Amino acid sequence: MAILKVIEVLSNSEKSWEDATKKAVVNASKTVKNIRSVYVQEQSAVVKDGEVEEFRVNVKITFEIR
Repeated sequence: MAILKVIEVLSNSEKSWEDATKKAVVNASKTVKNIRSVYVQEQSAVVKDGEVEEFRVNVKITFEIR
């Protein structure tokens, strides 16, 4: 039986929500091992002068505790 833990991570990107999600996983994997999945809980964006300046995501990362 596997034991899983979930952490919440905030990330941002100037490119896209997908890129922000990838950055969250890459950065979390530097200290968290055995990541199984990522769930995008919330998306938002910062708008400046009528254009999207930054994409933001709030993700839940699930990993196995061994």
